Order: sequence, then structure tokens, then C-alpha cells
Amino acid sequence: MPTTPQPLTETDLPHLRHCLALAEQALEAGDEPFGSVLVSSSGEVLATARNRVNELNNLAHPEIELVRWAGENLSEEERGRATLYTSGEHCPMCAAAHGWLGLGPIVYLSSAGQLQQWLQEAGAPAAPITFLPVQELVAGLEVRGPGSGELLGQIKALQLRYHARSGR
Repeated sequence: MPTTPQPLTETDLPHLRHCLALAEQALEAGDEPFGSVLVSSSGEVLATARNRVNELNNLAHPEIELVRWAGENLSEEERGRATLYTSGEHCPMCAAAHGWLGLGPIVYLSSAGQLQQWLQEAGAPAAPITFLPVQELVAGLEVRGPGSGELLGQIKALQLRYHARSGR
């Protein structure tokens, strides 16, 4: 049975702000605003990534880049203790990669359901996939999110700016 996402902690907020800054960098580069940060169990930022779908291809999600980085640079034990922070809940592709590699918790600022609602508000075309909660795709995974208040409002504003600008 899938676990229920837990609320964010005070420790999560600086890392989610970092994700938000990366999402803004992606938007400024003409890409969809998503950013992610991989953090060790001691709180050290190990690696960061932003969306590069427009630059590379449709698989260039920041979570995929960080999963790849973790597979090349961390032991199995280190991967299991690392937390992946992200501006938006993993899509099924990213969640599956996360699970297969055995990364630790996922902490997200906005949920896939929220993103779908915002895209509808913006008149954007529907995604070519069905979004599912990450905990339905990766058994036993610790999940925290979504955020609320100002941070959630900021990622929503970035998403709406992207889709208003791109006409998508």
C-alpha cells in the first residue's frame, strides 16, 4: 500500500528554495521551470540540475540527471540515504529511475496534481502521460510535500509564466 506524503520540515525549506532558483534559471533559459537538488544525509548539497528539455531532449529532466549522477558517484548506501529535493513531484519516468537506483526520500514543492491544474488554468495542452503520485510507483519511499504559501505560489507563477510565454 502506498505511503501518504508527509509535510515539509524546516530543514526542507532552504533546499526547496534552491530548487525554485534552479527552476527560475530554467525558465530564463527558455525551458520549463523545474529544478532539483541532491542532498547527502549530512545535509551537504551533492549535485544540482535544472530542466533542459528544450536544450537536449524530452528526457532531460533534472531528476534524471541527478539519478544518473548518483549512480556514477555514490555507493548504494549513500544513495539510499540521499534526499532528492525538487520543484515538482517526479513524473513516472523520473520516479521509476529514482526507485531503480535506490535513492532515498523525495521532497517536492508542488504535486503533479497541482501542476495539472495549473496547466489547465494556462490553457496548455495535456501531458502525453498520466501523472501518478510517486509513492504509487516506488514502494516504501519516504515522500514529503507539497509545499504551501509563498514558495508554492512562486513555483505556480513560474509555471504560468512559462506557459503564457510559450503558448503551450
